[in-house]
Order: sequence, then C-alpha cells, then structure tokens
Amino acid sequence: MRSEEVSQFYHMGQVLIVANWKSNKTSVEAKAYLSDFTKNYEAKGNAEVIICPSFTSLQAVSEFVLSNGIDVKIGAQNISPFTDGAYTGEISAKQASEFASYVIIGHSERRENFGESDELLSRKVELALSTGLVPIFCIQNENTFVPESVKIVAYEPIEAIGTGNPDTPEDTQKVATQVKSKNPQVEHVLYGGSVTSENVRVFLDKPDIAGVLVGGASLDPIEFSSIIKQC
Repeated sequence: MRSEEVSQFYHMGQVLIVANWKSNKTSVEAKAYLSDFTKNYEAKGNAEVIICPSFTSLQAVSEFVLSNGIDVKIGAQNISPFTDGAYTGEISAKQASEFASYVIIGHSERRENFGESDELLSRKVELALSTGLVPIFCIQNENTFVPESVKIVAYEPIEAIGTGNPDTPEDTQKVATQVKSKNPQVEHVLYGGSVTSENVRVFLDKPDIAGVLVGGASLDPIEFSSIIKQC
C-alpha cells in the first residue's frame, strides 16, 4: 500500500488519542458508554480520536458512531495472521476492516499471553495494510523490531501498563527520538502506560510524542473525554 493511502485517515499534524478497551464491555455497555461520552466529548481539529472495542462490540460501536455522527474513528484490537479461510475462531483483517479504520498490533499483553513473534506480527501488519487498515504497532522499548511499512508506533513500557506508574516524559521523549532515528518511516510515536487526564499533557508537550494509547482510563467516558480536552 502506498504511503498516501496509509495516511488517508490521519495527518502528520494531528495528535492521535487511542482508547484500548481491551476485553471489556458488552455491546449494550459500549453503547451506554458512547451515549455518556458524547455528552462530554468536544471534537478538536488537531486530534484524531480512535476507539478500539473488543470484537464482539465492534459492529455496535461502529453503527452507533455513524448513526449519531460522532467524530471518532474505530479501531480493532487485533487481527488474525491469516487471510479468510479455515481458521476457526480468528478474525481476519478483511472482516475487521468492515467496521474499523485502524488496528492495534503487537500489544505487550498479546506478546506475553499469546507468544506473538516478530514474524507473526509482520504478517499481521501486511494483512492490515492490504485491507486498508492502519496499524498502530506497539513496542516495549527503542530496540523492539518495527516492520518497515509501519508508520504509527505506540511505546508502552511493560512496567507502566495498568500499574498507575507511568514512564517519565523525559524517558518517553528519548525513546521516541531513538525509534524515529532507527525507523525513519515512522511518522507518529504514541505513549501508552497509565495515561490519565492529569498526566497526558506532560507527555504531549514532548516534541516527538504525537499521541497516547489509553487503557484503563479510557473505560470511563468522562475521564476519556477529559483526556481529549487536554490535547
């Protein structure tokens, strides 16, 4: 896929604010969340907001967003490393792209719990791009392998995920600079790890941090809308 096609959803000057709901919320709960979220959400021209629900809520969230004219994009949390076919239990990139514009690939939880390798993650990236999905590729440090076609990277130090102990903005900036130096195709480096409305601004003030990947705090519609307001 050509660079201009990959960039059709986001622009270089935009801040990317990504909500990763992980394995939370039924379809009913997701729609209730969005109803509350829209009461507090104010779209900002400099920010691309991306909500990544679980697969079971993907269609419901997509339809709710479209029918209510909410200015957010939808992302999937994962895709299969295979195309369509006899792969019971898998969700292919083609299937995910029916509802999503983005996909998270290589999250540390999947690397740890499902043993995902660099080779497997590279296959997922290529399948995502072949169906029009923009990969958000997660790394744990500046030495994590990044496929050549990846343009959005999310730095998520394992010790900061779900612990309430985020990395320092200074260290995050250092890692982002090194990642972009080693991988010149990368356009956006996001930070993920215990992001809240109270600390998000200090990360985004760093010149090489172009957004955040929000986990636990994104499950609260009021808190997530507050994070967006700080951007």
